[in-house]
Amino acid sequence: MLSATLARRLGVAINAERHELNPALAGFALFFCLFSGYFMLRPIRESMGIMAGVENLQWLFTATFVVMLVAVPLFAWLSSRVPRIHFVDWVYGFFCLNLLAFAALFQLSEDSVWLARVFYVWISVYNLFVVSVAWSLMADVFDGHQAKRLFAFIAAGASVGGLVGPAMSALLVGTLGQSGLVVLAGVLLGLALALKAPLMRWREVGGAGRPGAVATESTRKPVTGNPFSGLTRVLQSPYLLAIAGFVVLLATVTTFLYFEQARLVAERFPDRESQIRVFGIIDVIVQAGALLSQLFITGRIAQKLGVRMLLAIVPMLVCVGFVGLALAPSFAMLAALMIVRRIGEYAFVRPGREMLFAPLDAESKYKAKGFIDTVVYRAGDAISGWVKSGLDMLGQGAVLVALVGAICALVWGALGWYLGRQADDMNKRGTPEVKEGTKLMLAGG
Repeated sequence: MLSATLARRLGVAINAERHELNPALAGFALFFCLFSGYFMLRPIRESMGIMAGVENLQWLFTATFVVMLVAVPLFAWLSSRVPRIHFVDWVYGFFCLNLLAFAALFQLSEDSVWLARVFYVWISVYNLFVVSVAWSLMADVFDGHQAKRLFAFIAAGASVGGLVGPAMSALLVGTLGQSGLVVLAGVLLGLALALKAPLMRWREVGGAGRPGAVATESTRKPVTGNPFSGLTRVLQSPYLLAIAGFVVLLATVTTFLYFEQARLVAERFPDRESQIRVFGIIDVIVQAGALLSQLFITGRIAQKLGVRMLLAIVPMLVCVGFVGLALAPSFAMLAALMIVRRIGEYAFVRPGREMLFAPLDAESKYKAKGFIDTVVYRAGDAISGWVKSGLDMLGQGAVLVALVGAICALVWGALGWYLGRQADDMNKRGTPEVKEGTKLMLAGG
């Protein structure tokens, strides 16, 4: 247990009230474990995407989208039958078994092109599911006002994990090999699962409101709805549809930059270990910048300027960066834009995006959010991947891609401002009224 003085100082530092300190630290640790494991695997994924052929990336993105179409109804079916308090156990337990299976396959056939393609698609599915479920858990545990104060600190756990993971990958790949890194990632996912329990216990005794309050929705019941209710809920709600559009534009900008990065790394670093180390170093730089922003900037912006600023500032910077890339297409400009985009997503866009769900009901937090974070995101990936390939075929190179990217970023920023303003208005209504405000927002009133 922390001493009273240390707890008070730490609470002030992370903007947490005394009764929120332990769950905030548990959320930080959960994301640290989750992202340490994922970012150990990310450099392996990037090298396998190159091994499978940079010219085939759009096919891998399309395959990922198809797998999502199958996986999301199963995910929703499970959430309709398993109590929320145990839902994370099932999802993370399943993926832990998957990781052990891949570790065994890498031992048997590390250089298989088809194994590389399967792993690339699988980890693209894995990443979105485990992160989406983790943020659904946080949106369930903390209310809208707590989210504004605490989500930046909790997201900093992801950035610290994003620093440790690629560093461990670069240092240990020569000793443990790919299969050893996959096993270690499975262990970290298991630790993240263990940290879920204290968060749900705190939520069960009314932690999501003031001390001593009673939780409004029992976590010992499954989420209502059918396997397709996430889709129908999004289609019926202008607010959720706008979030889906925001995610599609985010995926489009990300995909354009990702394809260019993969092409340039493939040209400059031909062997697998060098590619893993390069991607690992890039991740370390990005996560360091994101961590500093999350600790000292994000929470203050959310409190003083609102969620709308978190969701609009990065798209505007990316728009300016794309214009710069069109005027002076170079590797240095692309690298700078990649760094700004990724730091901004981790430090501002992702916490802000999760704040949009904090005032909503359980079905929106788990099913609609899961549908948006997985199917919608990967649909954006797949479509923008083919658009990028089509633009490349026109022969205008990076200039045309940059101009289209600038337009997408501009619309992305405008939509972010609109959504953030809606979320800020919901939170201003106060705790009793926020439910009625949520119903009106979801219905488009």
